[in-house]
Amino acid sequence: MARRDGSPGIFRQFFVGVGFLLRGFGTWRTAPGLMLLGMVPALIVGAVFVAGFVLLGLNLEGIAAAVTPFANGWDEPFRTGGRLVVGIAFLVVGLLIVVFAFTAVTLTVGAPFYERIWRHVESRYGDVPTDARGFWRTLGAGVRDGLRMFIPTVLVGIPLFLLGLVPVVGQLIVPIVGAFIGGWFLSVELVGTAFDARGKTLTERRATLRALRPMTLGFGVATYVLFLVPLGAVLVMPAAVAGATLLARRELGELSMTAASRASQTTS
Repeated sequence: MARRDGSPGIFRQFFVGVGFLLRGFGTWRTAPGLMLLGMVPALIVGAVFVAGFVLLGLNLEGIAAAVTPFANGWDEPFRTGGRLVVGIAFLVVGLLIVVFAFTAVTLTVGAPFYERIWRHVESRYGDVPTDARGFWRTLGAGVRDGLRMFIPTVLVGIPLFLLGLVPVVGQLIVPIVGAFIGGWFLSVELVGTAFDARGKTLTERRATLRALRPMTLGFGVATYVLFLVPLGAVLVMPAAVAGATLLARRELGELSMTAASRASQTTS
């Protein structure tokens, strides 16, 4: 639904953002070899992160017991129920941190592959920006910006964890809030290549994305949810890079709203 001034409504912007990820999958038709290569870093990094997350899951009961010594004297089922709530809170916050860390590390490890996907998408919609800083300076800036975003991600996890301790309400609200927060951080990270190539700082990147926050969240939340599906991160990562390039062009005013609307339709 459009606003009175003719601009797209919040829900329409959100689903246009989702459409950018769908459009990213369409890149398999135009550059299947590049997309296949883009799965390799995600597969390698994903294997390490999955092993760590499985280790967390196996020790979740012990961790919950360690942080709730006050519950030792509680009667059942309150002791087990209380520790289950704590375990779920740890799991949700852990997912948020792991998904962001996976994305940041994968983009760094697979930088040459993802840059080629980015260039392919840019070339189909206009001129490819020239990054005058060079590969190593760009890589260093990417690592620095990743760390600058990782710290807020961890800090946001603290109130989410505390909210997750509220029985029933916390378990219903925290996963949803976590998906939106995680989606925002994912979007900021994934559009990094396109913004860096245009000489934009992390601060400018955030400000640009905030101007069209519903669209940014639509893309990010859809990506975040698919990343949680088994093997989803490996399969989705190349498409997310391609879709993020389109999102960046739209939010920088280099992609028309007509093209953005077409991106919201599943590619045939």
